[in-house]
Amino acid sequence: MKVTLFATCLVDMFQGDVGKAVVEVLERLGCDIDFPENQICCGQPAYNSGYVKESKNAMKKMISAFEQAEYVVSPSGSCVYMFKEYPDVFQGDPIWEQKAQALADKTYEFTEFIVNVLKIEDVGAHLEGTATYHTSCHMTRLLGVKEAPLKLLRQVKGLQYVELPGKDRCCGFGGTFSVKMGNISGEMVTEKVHDVEQTGADILIGADAGCLINIGGRINRQGKPIKVMHIAEVLNCQ
Repeated sequence: MKVTLFATCLVDMFQGDVGKAVVEVLERLGCDIDFPENQICCGQPAYNSGYVKESKNAMKKMISAFEQAEYVVSPSGSCVYMFKEYPDVFQGDPIWEQKAQALADKTYEFTEFIVNVLKIEDVGAHLEGTATYHTSCHMTRLLGVKEAPLKLLRQVKGLQYVELPGKDRCCGFGGTFSVKMGNISGEMVTEKVHDVEQTGADILIGADAGCLINIGGRINRQGKPIKVMHIAEVLNCQ
């Protein structure tokens, strides 16, 4: 099965190890990985800030970059959901709406792809520790991927899972929200770190780089002994 990796900006610029983990896990599961070097930002920051017309140029480049892909897989539910928005953005355009729909139909979040397409729940991972899982807003509320990450984590040997209190609450990142509403965002992430601490977990796992950078930054500044990992990194542990 040929899989084309949609790395996302944050993984490309800040969390390269997450991208490598995605590739290694999928290759171990029998996938052939392709990476279009002409992929750029999906346009979400501009689009969510109201610059719809300007964001269309980035969207068109992404549609073209992945046009020949069989499956598109990304380690970010937020960015995958942006691809799902493309058909609405180009609604009424005789050329781009159809192309946007084709891209949306073949794009999957990383854990969703493993569980729902590859039909695998045990990837052979092993990691000793107590972990809790942060559910990102876009991935759960909009994309609707809720169970796949937990199904995979339950099969990781040596990992004890503890549910995160207030798991349905935003961490305060929200893309440009954390910049525009910095004070509010800061209070939200402080509350999230407190909830993580309450679990007694020594590992915080998530599936969106933005959330993990936000929460991990506050954990680091407060000097908390909690390791932050993307679920792809967890599933790549042997």
